[in-house]
Amino acid sequence: LPTGLSQWFPALEVLDVSGTGLTEMGTELLSLPCLHTLLAKNNRLGGPGSLPKGLEQAPLARSLRVLNLSGNRFTEVPPALLQLRGLRSLSLGGNRLHGIPPDIQELHSLEFLYLGGNFITAIPPELAKLPSLKYLVLCDNKIQSIPPQLAQLHSLRSLSLHNNLLTYLPREILNLVHLDELSLRGNPLVVRFVRDLTYNPPSLQELAGRTIKTRNVPYAPSDLPESLVRYLSLASNCPNPKCGGVYFDSCVRQIKFVDFCGKYRLPLMHYLCSPECSSPCSSASQSSTSQSESDSEDEASVAAHRMQKVLLG
Repeated sequence: LPTGLSQWFPALEVLDVSGTGLTEMGTELLSLPCLHTLLAKNNRLGGPGSLPKGLEQAPLARSLRVLNLSGNRFTEVPPALLQLRGLRSLSLGGNRLHGIPPDIQELHSLEFLYLGGNFITAIPPELAKLPSLKYLVLCDNKIQSIPPQLAQLHSLRSLSLHNNLLTYLPREILNLVHLDELSLRGNPLVVRFVRDLTYNPPSLQELAGRTIKTRNVPYAPSDLPESLVRYLSLASNCPNPKCGGVYFDSCVRQIKFVDFCGKYRLPLMHYLCSPECSSPCSSASQSSTSQSESDSEDEASVAAHRMQKVLLG
């Protein structure tokens, strides 16, 4: 940063030094008592000395409200930033962060936290101790699970978790009653649902084959080419006894949890003829229900539109 900055602009409130190739920000920042917005995106910050020493004791620590350091080279959240108690918006997206420090809970005024595009693998429970947080962006990381404590973020309006490694969500997340946006696309959790939603319709050949089989239309090898006779012999019965349909190449996969020897619940794959067809309980599972069906009625009756947002992201 240029020397004499505080002398030239003593009342400076907004400073944007994005895309300037900065590798460090000097002590001139510390003498800007009115600065409330600092934008330093897309630079080369992140090494030792990137931030001025004494930042947490400077007037800036009290005046700064918005700090954007996205697109830099930070491998961890600088401890000095966790002392900026007046911060309302902190952006560190597109860096090289591998974790979120538990001391993030010290930023009590924080309303917007952007940490997308890093290498974060876990969310610390302490993150739930930010009472003012409304927007939390953790997309494009390597997060595998969500701590149930996150349900304590009662002010949260938007939660972006797309493109992570999530395979499930804690039930407590349904307590986020003010949540308007929940983005989950690109996680193993929703891949199966997306596949079902993008189900490719059967080909004309398959539709014709299904009709012949379900309506018992008679035919002989002399009536059809050998390839079609062979094709018709490959029909699979839909496992739903209420359906009575068949399928050839176009089917939908569905997982059912089945009791095994009264001790285990095994995930078994069923192949259905269409997304509208519901899988039956097999003879081995007539006394059991799927994992989702075993939930209480109260949980199952949670507003459908909220659950749809969970699935569609």
